[in-house]
Amino acid sequence: MSIYTLSQRSQKNLEGVDQDLVRVVNLALTFSEYDFVIIEGVRSLARQKELMKEGKSKTLNSRHLTGHAVDIVPLVNDAIPWQNWSAFESVSKAMKKAAYQLNVRINWGGDWVSFRDGPHYELCREANP
Repeated sequence: MSIYTLSQRSQKNLEGVDQDLVRVVNLALTFSEYDFVIIEGVRSLARQKELMKEGKSKTLNSRHLTGHAVDIVPLVNDAIPWQNWSAFESVSKAMKKAAYQLNVRINWGGDWVSFRDGPHYELCREANP
């Protein structure tokens, strides 16, 4: 049983997100050794363009635009440990375990070679076009 629950902010950020991905997030929180926050779910095209301009995204074809992606950050001592990659990897293990148990295929941005994106999780395009 998890000691963590999704904050109101996280729940709000899951509005409009594909329900399979929401189920994965909720189950992952029960497995996670860290509390975590959903910092972004569905994203507008204007927001996507802003992130590209800032160099925080590389595409206008983001899965966030369709509700097929979320950005999740771990909390360590009530702060986001941006320099602590192992905390992001730990959350990814919980997400992957939850996805496996629910038979939902996901990709983690931290596994990408050209642009590692530790907070990013998305439903596989092949299974969820």
